[in-house]
Amino acid sequence: MPIIVDIDIMLARRKMQVGVLAERIGITPANLAVLKNGRAKAVRFATLEALCDVLECQPGDLLRWEPGPSADAGASEA
Repeated sequence: MPIIVDIDIMLARRKMQVGVLAERIGITPANLAVLKNGRAKAVRFATLEALCDVLECQPGDLLRWEPGPSADAGASEA
């Protein structure tokens, strides 16, 4: 997936544990793990806002785009 989630970096900078962050933003540690490990298909703006509030950062500090293989790679064009 070309969207990279850098929650781990911000947690390290803030010297905060995952469980503490999950509690402060109001989601389960399991759901936060899905997000931080890049397995989430979507993120609610309310969750992103809470992350930025608690971690005192901007959305761009948590999410970045890296080019990767296209989902259409290998498919023939009509």
